[in-house]
Amino acid sequence: MGKIAFVFPGQGSQTVGMAKQLAEQYPEVMQYFKKADETLSDELSKLIFEGPQEELTKTVNTQPALLTTSMAILERFQKSAIKPDYVAGHSLGEYTALVAAGALTFENGVFAVRKRGEFMEGAVPNGEGSMAAILGLDREPLSEVTAEVSEAGFPVSLANLNCPGQIVISGSRKGVELAGVKAKEVGAKRAIPLEVSGPFHSSLMKPAASQLREVLDGLDMKDALIPVIANVSANPMTTAEEIKGNLIEQLYSPVLWEDSVVKMIDLGVDTFIEIGPGKVLSGLIKKINRSVKTYSISDEETCQSVIEALKEENL
Repeated sequence: MGKIAFVFPGQGSQTVGMAKQLAEQYPEVMQYFKKADETLSDELSKLIFEGPQEELTKTVNTQPALLTTSMAILERFQKSAIKPDYVAGHSLGEYTALVAAGALTFENGVFAVRKRGEFMEGAVPNGEGSMAAILGLDREPLSEVTAEVSEAGFPVSLANLNCPGQIVISGSRKGVELAGVKAKEVGAKRAIPLEVSGPFHSSLMKPAASQLREVLDGLDMKDALIPVIANVSANPMTTAEEIKGNLIEQLYSPVLWEDSVVKMIDLGVDTFIEIGPGKVLSGLIKKINRSVKTYSISDEETCQSVIEALKEENL
């Protein structure tokens, strides 16, 4: 077996009741939910376990909820003694990866993403920004489309380069709308508007970046014990200074997920383990390279089956 990467999901993977059974079964898993409640002086665990979904889906709640849930699931999986050679996360998931790599404490991670969610929601007035998934068009022609629309006075840019043929664009509502129409004119199959509360990973997030810098400056960031593949560069990062710079840039820069997966494969990774609710990242990784193994862990059943599968591979 080659190298292993742990990957952590971002916004969109949240569901009411995620990791609830694990938390009820293992006190050490429940401890993460309790620590999140204490750190935020909030009943986040109640919202995660009981909902309502629309409240959980608010950016300010989703971000700490996903980080908490993914770290709680990782706590259970760590009993297997399976260790990653690299970690990575999609957008918000990058913070989970940094906690898993020891660069941030869990409490500081939860606090940082709660503030990040607040800043992102507040950066652009509601309804003025949006995002859309563009299917079936390569990044170069799509980049030309967004540049043309932006030059006409309607800011829009590439936000998430997820896998071949799936790129999310972000920016002003009009910019995203116009770019979606033009993308289809030059060959895109579909332009699907996304239900999000803001134009994430676009230049419109720059006001949030300066606020986030102040928060991160106040936290004790350490060098990562495991290399973390950065969203903004698709390269490994380990030093605290580099991590902080990349996190600030990440707010208004594209998430290079496809490039990050390719980089990990180039570094010898052949097994990706997605830790957290859903299987979004596993699906994207398979579209990037069908030859690698992908596993998803979200509950006791999937945890046990992945441990068994990996033991068999090592026999």
